[in-house]
Amino acid sequence: MMNTATIISFTIYIAGMLAIGFYFYFRTKNISDYVLGGRGLNPVVAALSAGASDMSGWLLLGLPGLMYITGISGSWIAIGLTIGAFLNWHYIARPLRVLTEKYDDSITIPGFIANRFNSRNLRIVSSVVILIFYTLYASSGLVGGAKLFEATFDLDYQTALIAGTIVIVSYTFLGGYSAVSWTDFFQGSLMMLALIIVPIITIHEIGGLRETIHIVGNINADYLNIRTGTTFIGIISLLAWGLGYFGQPHILVRFMSINSVKNVDTAKYVGMSWMIVSIIGSLMVGFVGIAYVAANDIDLEDSEKIFILLSNLLLNPWIAGFVLAAILAAIMSTIDSQLLVSSSCLTRDIYEKVIKPDASDKELVWIGRATVIAIALIAFYISTDQDSTVLSLVSYAWAGFGAAFGPIIILSLYNKNISAGGALAGMITGAATVLIWKQLEGGLFDVYEILPGFIFALIAIAVFSKLFPVKQEQKDQYVKIWADK
Repeated sequence: MMNTATIISFTIYIAGMLAIGFYFYFRTKNISDYVLGGRGLNPVVAALSAGASDMSGWLLLGLPGLMYITGISGSWIAIGLTIGAFLNWHYIARPLRVLTEKYDDSITIPGFIANRFNSRNLRIVSSVVILIFYTLYASSGLVGGAKLFEATFDLDYQTALIAGTIVIVSYTFLGGYSAVSWTDFFQGSLMMLALIIVPIITIHEIGGLRETIHIVGNINADYLNIRTGTTFIGIISLLAWGLGYFGQPHILVRFMSINSVKNVDTAKYVGMSWMIVSIIGSLMVGFVGIAYVAANDIDLEDSEKIFILLSNLLLNPWIAGFVLAAILAAIMSTIDSQLLVSSSCLTRDIYEKVIKPDASDKELVWIGRATVIAIALIAFYISTDQDSTVLSLVSYAWAGFGAAFGPIIILSLYNKNISAGGALAGMITGAATVLIWKQLEGGLFDVYEILPGFIFALIAIAVFSKLFPVKQEQKDQYVKIWADK
């Protein structure tokens, strides 16, 4: 059973996040406030919110667990993600902020795509794709939350899953986008701090970095070789994770909500600094964990709990409570965004635009809150399989979004010749490729499904844009918007 001090400090943190939800509950007036915060987000808050919602429990559970199993060869995925995140900030953030406002003040990704290509079908199909893959993505977070509650409060998995789901869903239901963004800001700060503290203290306990490396090398020399245990296909697959950034709606909406186009660069520098420090810390947790577990003859059954183990054993109980809360922070900061984006698709792009165009703002906000609960319940059901790993669930959803939306987002911002038919074909092709490729194995099919999905989507967009060309008035509108920006 956990130390009482750890439980108290952990509980205080949870209460603080819920308080933020209540605070913004009384400041949410309309659907734009609920799903995008009125495009008034501070760039620093936007940057940390984007990073925290991106990394999720993967940063504190999945990645350290991968590093613990593979050694430094697991860092290939971190390299790919860092490159992808920079390219996303540098080439997508600014034009997306401009065009989403110019195209009928689009406040969701399906809304922007539909307005950009003047297509109702694109609105519906993109909303369906988001709902499918975010349900899987949110499930990964609930699995991570259950593991944390299981370890912290000595609960069985199913009880822990229920407790974690209730906490994670509550403030999203209450406060909408502003609550999500501000809690993400605090959660991102806590995550980075925890990832600095834990590896430093662990290295000190082992006897220094040199001794840590020595122990790891003695356990398995392959742990110190970045290419050991990987194939060319394996390396390409890990690097390909970076492609996913271009199509993640919960990250892209952060770009859309920054209070001014002039502040995008500030957000980029803050966001990338946070990411680099946090990823290095995450990799170090897994690496030093190899040495610490071996040196102390500890039996670790689940590699994804290495961060929890080190925090419990090495930190003051009061500090450990807040450090363990960093895991919940990572999980909450992604699930809240996923639930909100899914809810906004159902509310704004299906209910308001298709089912009931004359719905009032108050009605739309409550429909949004109701769909948060509905999506969370479906994700909860998927999460009841306690053998699921955070990394495997994340990888499936990450690939789905990257392949379905990434090519369309890039080309919609930089190419006036893409048609609605091309965009629709690309979206369907990318999503379908991921779903099919995931079921195949052996040889070329061992490549991470995001890469073939991304490539085939690009080809489909190009081919169908030729077969069904864009109308001249849409080209003219695109040129005019960029001329006026």
